[in-house]
Amino acid sequence: MPAYAIPSGTGLSEVGANFNRDVITGLLRGRYGFDGVVCTDFNAITGNDIPGITTLPPRHWGVEELSVAEQVVLTLDAGADQLGGETDPELILTAVRSGAVGEARVDESARRILRDKFRLGLFDDPYVDPDAATERVGAPAGVELGRRVQQRSLVHLAGQPVAGQRLYTEGIDPAVAARYGTVVERAEDADAAIVRIAAPYEKRDGFMEQFFHSGSLEFPHEESERLRSLAATVPTCFAVHLDRPAVLTPFADHAALLIGEFGADDDLVLDAALGKAATPGSLPFDLPSSMAAVEAAREDVPFDTHAPLFRCGHPTDR
Repeated sequence: MPAYAIPSGTGLSEVGANFNRDVITGLLRGRYGFDGVVCTDFNAITGNDIPGITTLPPRHWGVEELSVAEQVVLTLDAGADQLGGETDPELILTAVRSGAVGEARVDESARRILRDKFRLGLFDDPYVDPDAATERVGAPAGVELGRRVQQRSLVHLAGQPVAGQRLYTEGIDPAVAARYGTVVERAEDADAAIVRIAAPYEKRDGFMEQFFHSGSLEFPHEESERLRSLAATVPTCFAVHLDRPAVLTPFADHAALLIGEFGADDDLVLDAALGKAATPGSLPFDLPSSMAAVEAAREDVPFDTHAPLFRCGHPTDR
């Protein structure tokens, strides 16, 4: 998917990337040699009506003054193969019937799409055995492989494992934690605390926006204070779910152990927190030291945030 955005100030055509021949054919296909399928971002041309829920407007930035037919022609001329989110084949058929788009151009995109399907073997045996699914889905070998991958993804950010028989936990199934010691209700009564926390985000009201985590990477001040207070009460392991980067600066130095995780089972997090298993993973992105550093960084330059708390690839001794 190219993007809705207009590549302003770059010397490229000043239209959204979905309609931009300089971007798709010039850069992607020409300069970088990409010969795969290009699917436009969804509803770049006509938008989408979801009955009883919402209307998603078209995001045809830079070409709003063109008709739908003209936008379709421009998209195909740019080098796109599929119109994301569009369900009416007449958009393409009309362009071909009018002579604005040749059949050879349609064949070019059809060839790319079919090639990928053949590579995947989708035409070799199109029928499946539903009974085989019950044998394969959730099979022990697959589950064990998944757990190994989860364990290997755990990242040691800072500190050392915690220890003790009386455990205070948050975000962990008490029944699982009970296999490792006595679970207590108050941090003051614990030998150690193991707390799973999610990377912060700001809730959005839009229909699509509510499904994505976006906004500030900083924890609210009250939450940071609470976490610092907890770590001052008892040696604490914070296991941060990094579905997106997070600013951990306010409490990172207070944690006995800081782990980055990406959806591991509770027992695997407990194993790592208590030193029963290694944390061999590496960070896939920088963890910034502040939101101000994020806002000051250039959006199109990787690793441009000033003095991140933890660098991509941390720890570097892997």
